[in-house]
Amino acid sequence: MLKITNIKIPLSFFQMKDELPEERLLTRFLSKELREREDGIRRLSILKKSIDARKKPDIFILYAIAATFPEEDRLLKRYRGKLTIESYFEKKYEISSFPLRSGEKRPLIVGDGPAGLFSAYVLSLAGARPIIFERGAAAEEREGIVKTFFSGGELSKNTNVCFGEGGAGTFSDGKLNTLTKDRDKRQDFVLETFHKFGADKNILYDAKPHIGTDRLLIILPAMRKAIEALGGEFYFNTTVTDILFSEDNGIRLFSGLVTEKGDNFLSDACILAIGHSARDTMRMLNSKSILMKGKDFAVGLRIEHPQSQINESQYGIKESILPPASYKLTHTGIAPRNIWTFCMCPGGKVINSSSEKGMLSINGMSNAAREGRNANSALIVSVGRQDFDSDDPLCGIAFQEALEKKAWSLSKGLIPQQLYSDFREKRASSSYGKYESDTLGGTAFGRLDTLFPDDIYETILSGITAFGKKIKGFSREDAILSGVESRTSSPVRIERGEDLMSLTMKGLFPCGEGAGYAGGIMSAAVDGMKCAEKLMEAL
Repeated sequence: MLKITNIKIPLSFFQMKDELPEERLLTRFLSKELREREDGIRRLSILKKSIDARKKPDIFILYAIAATFPEEDRLLKRYRGKLTIESYFEKKYEISSFPLRSGEKRPLIVGDGPAGLFSAYVLSLAGARPIIFERGAAAEEREGIVKTFFSGGELSKNTNVCFGEGGAGTFSDGKLNTLTKDRDKRQDFVLETFHKFGADKNILYDAKPHIGTDRLLIILPAMRKAIEALGGEFYFNTTVTDILFSEDNGIRLFSGLVTEKGDNFLSDACILAIGHSARDTMRMLNSKSILMKGKDFAVGLRIEHPQSQINESQYGIKESILPPASYKLTHTGIAPRNIWTFCMCPGGKVINSSSEKGMLSINGMSNAAREGRNANSALIVSVGRQDFDSDDPLCGIAFQEALEKKAWSLSKGLIPQQLYSDFREKRASSSYGKYESDTLGGTAFGRLDTLFPDDIYETILSGITAFGKKIKGFSREDAILSGVESRTSSPVRIERGEDLMSLTMKGLFPCGEGAGYAGGIMSAAVDGMKCAEKLMEAL
């Protein structure tokens, strides 16, 4: 089998032949480029696909593929074209067998977001039959509760956009891209698993893969049922309120969990995948002297534009067969601040992602088709030691809470919004401009310019101005701002060693985004897999 990269095909090639499957079109293209018989190219699979719009409106699709060819050694020696050809050996992620012996305690997992879910799946495939605790509801019930909240219903403290099966990533764009390397093929395993349980095939090779909230709500129950069939056990609507431990020569050893219902679950090992919003659990861990530190994170606003405007700016053409365009922007703001776009949602909605009464936070969300009329993205500014006492491990949480209380007060719990021109001039908005906001959850106009300290406010202004020079219309007067984006990452890092155990409690594995070791679905899922591997090694 050979791997071929640097395949660059004009978009027009696909527009003229869009009745054929993509793999067939690639086979035809390679047949001509390599002067090989088309029927001799077999088992072609796409490894990577991306869009090259650097010379817009001349758009190209870039591919890396694997396929078998007749006389591969001959092809490797004689080819002297623009493509890169090399031998290819497919590597797979491997899971060791770890069946529990009679009388052995089952491993525990706190949290059923990406980190908890994939640690549970790996442990289940190995035969370890984990027990998973999730404070929120299962996906089927969670969907209805969240929709009721979006429609004006009461906020549930344990089942909301942040808590419930799938974690905060469920009600997001379902983005799966990450900048980390994948030498051990864990990322491939995550993508293959999502595809196995219902995600579109294109997540296996798209440069910026995403699933979509609507598809995740189908995938999650399927994964759960597979874990249960392997012996795993789920406790939904169950908040963990305490941890149990013993001591041996001054070393604390994890021994179990206590739930809000008063039940004790004993074990020698626990993966702690609590998510970035489990503030009560972080306070409990701090009270138990679990070593943790405050860490830098980012806060800001979310900005909306018509998706058609972003498409035209990024692609240089108004209409095409291309997917809704995205962007990623950075700018050095007022020292020591930096500003960048985060969690960009093409064809998405701004959503009320609050998890506590009297506090308001927002996020962005897209369905699989990204069919919404607007594009939205967070504009976030770095915060850290200059803003709060980082010697207190919970200082970042207090900073977030103060912002969210202020945001809630701006519009009495509705999503506060302001047009960019009014934000700049520090005045209230009274109506939308040439387009309206696309949101889930009620909105009202509010003075977002009063939300942040002056240097953060000025950095947001300078960022929008700078981004307007990179994307046409980004700084338009009627661009819609919403706030507050405060849950970009965990404000806490629970310290752990090379064995991935807590430095102050053996057998406790801090994991994923909530513990400060991930920043999105993919990185959290991979960290969950690593913790599962280390747990099995330790036991």
